[in-house]
Amino acid sequence: QVQLVESGGGLVQPGGSLRLSCAASGITFSSYGLSWHRQAPGKERELVAGISSGAGITNYADSVKGRFTISRDNAKNTVYLQMNSLKPEDTAVYYCKAALWEHYWGQGTQVTVSS
Repeated sequence: QVQLVESGGGLVQPGGSLRLSCAASGITFSSYGLSWHRQAPGKERELVAGISSGAGITNYADSVKGRFTISRDNAKNTVYLQMNSLKPEDTAVYYCKAALWEHYWGQGTQVTVSS
């Protein structure tokens, strides 16, 4: 059974930082491309950042470039999203995804940026 479990969300003030984690089980983790997505109320889910298998090539949405960093630890079957200089518009439910020939999603973790 495949499981992706996100953690690390919460309430943070503007300018603050959070680190999200997504622990995977039931897949050959190192073979999968991994990504973080987010969905704000009333908006479509959007890609935030991705990291490839193998070389670990990363890509980011323009809105988070220079503030967010995606990384993976294949030994721990975990993907991370370090979020710095958070803004109120970063408020959303954040989801991780693992993709190869099939896609798997986590259940999401809420991030709220507010003073």
